[in-house]
Amino acid sequence: MGELARILVVDDDLASRGLMAQILAEDGHQVTVASDGAEALNLLRDEQQRGGEGFDAVVSDIRMVEADGLEVLDWVAKNAVETPVVLVTAFGNVDGAVDAIRRGAYDYISKPYDVNAIKLVVDRALRHRRLSAENRRLKREIREKYALQNVVGRSEAMLQVYKTAARVASTDATVLVVGESGTGKELVARAIHGASRRAQGSFIAVDCGAIAEGVLESELFGHARGSFTGATGARRGLFEEASGGTLFLDEIGDIGQRIQGQLLRVVQEGEIRRVGESSAVKVDTRVVAATNKDLAAEVKAGRFREDLFYRLNVVTIRLPPLRERPEDIPLLAEHFAARHAGARGANITNEAREAMLAYGWPGNVRELENAVARALALNPGGTILPEDLPEAVRDHWRTSRGLPDVVPTPPQVAVLPAPPAPPAPDPLLADRPTLDELNRRYAERILRDLGGNKTRAAEALGIDRKTLSRLVGPEE
Repeated sequence: MGELARILVVDDDLASRGLMAQILAEDGHQVTVASDGAEALNLLRDEQQRGGEGFDAVVSDIRMVEADGLEVLDWVAKNAVETPVVLVTAFGNVDGAVDAIRRGAYDYISKPYDVNAIKLVVDRALRHRRLSAENRRLKREIREKYALQNVVGRSEAMLQVYKTAARVASTDATVLVVGESGTGKELVARAIHGASRRAQGSFIAVDCGAIAEGVLESELFGHARGSFTGATGARRGLFEEASGGTLFLDEIGDIGQRIQGQLLRVVQEGEIRRVGESSAVKVDTRVVAATNKDLAAEVKAGRFREDLFYRLNVVTIRLPPLRERPEDIPLLAEHFAARHAGARGANITNEAREAMLAYGWPGNVRELENAVARALALNPGGTILPEDLPEAVRDHWRTSRGLPDVVPTPPQVAVLPAPPAPPAPDPLLADRPTLDELNRRYAERILRDLGGNKTRAAEALGIDRKTLSRLVGPEE
C-alpha cells in the first residue's frame, strides 16, 4: 500500500459512490464524498478559501447531471495543479479517454469497478503527486541557493557584478562571464538563470575544456544513429536538453575552430544540426559562456573566431579575483565556515582572519573554501586557528608579522623502564627435587604457615591427617 491521503470521491450514483469510497478507505485513505459535480466544486472552493492543504487526489465520475466530471477536472487543473484527477465512467470509449487526458486527467478507468485496478491507479496518482511536489521543492531550493542575493560579497566590484547580472537576467541576451579560475563564474551563471524567466527550465553546465572535440560536438549537438562508430541510436544534444532553459559553456576559450563555427550558427539562428543529420532543429536555449582567457587576445592570435566573440560578448561580466576585493574575504570565510560546520557551528579567531586577509589566494574563492573546509576537518572543536590553515597561508602570515618560523619539535624518544629483576628462586624448587620430595616440602610449608595444626593443614591440602602424617612424619 502507498501513502495515506485525503481523497475526494464524486459520483451521483449512491451505490457506485459508496463502493468507491469503501475501496479507497480499505487502504487507510481519508475519503470525502460528493453526490455530484456541483457539490464537489463547492467542497474544493471551500478548501481553497480556508487555506487548507486541499485534497491529495480526486476520483470523479464523468457523466453527472449537476456539473460533470470534466468541469471538476477543469477547475482542479486551473486552481489545484498538484492534485491528480482520475475520471471514471460507465461509457468508456477511446475518444472520451483521449479528451480527458488532454484536459489534464491523470488517468481514466471504466465501470464496472476492478478493485485492484482502482487501487493501483490511485496509488500511482498519489506517487506522481508526491514526486511532482518533491521536484518543485528541489527546484525551489536550487533557485534560492543560487539566487543573486546569495552570491557573497559586499565590495564595490561585486556590487557592480550584482547590478549587471540582475539587469541581464530579465533578458535573453547572451552573457560572457570572465575571470580567473575559482572566482565563481558558474555561481553567477546559475544566479542569472534563477532570476530569469527561464528559471523553471533546465540549467546545464558543460566544461568545454575537459572534453575532447569530437566528443564535445556530439554532447552539444547530439547525433544520428550510425553517424560514427558506437552511435547505436540517435541522441539529443545538450542544446536540445536545455531548450527553454540555460546552457552554461564553461572554458569556452578552449573549444576548437570547427565547433566555434557550429556555436556561431546556434547563437545567430537558434538552430542546431545533429552529427550525421542535414536537417536543422530549432532550439530555444540561452547561452551563458565563461572563460579565464583573454578572448580578445585569442581573436588577434587567430585562435578564436571574431564573429563568435562578438556574438558571445553581448554582455560581459568580469568577476574580480579575491586579491582585488580583500574586504570580501571575512564574509566569504564566515559563509564557508557556516556551510561546512553545519549544526555544530564554527568560529574564526582574529589571528586566523588576519592570516586569511594577508594571503593573496591565487586559487580565489575556491581555494578559500577549501582552506576553511580543511581547517574545520582538522579541528573538530569548530574554532579555526592560524595553525589550522594551509601551510602557505600561515607561513605568509607569520612572515608578514615578522614572527619567527616555527621550529618543529623533535620527536620525543620514549625511555623504556628498566626490566624488573628476575625473581629469587623458590627454595622449594631451587635444587630441582623429586616429585615426592616436592610434595613433602610443600606439605611442611602449609603446616608451618598454619602453626603446626595438622587438621587445618590437611583440609587446606585436600587430604586426610594420615596422608599428611606420611608426608611430613608423625607428631613428635
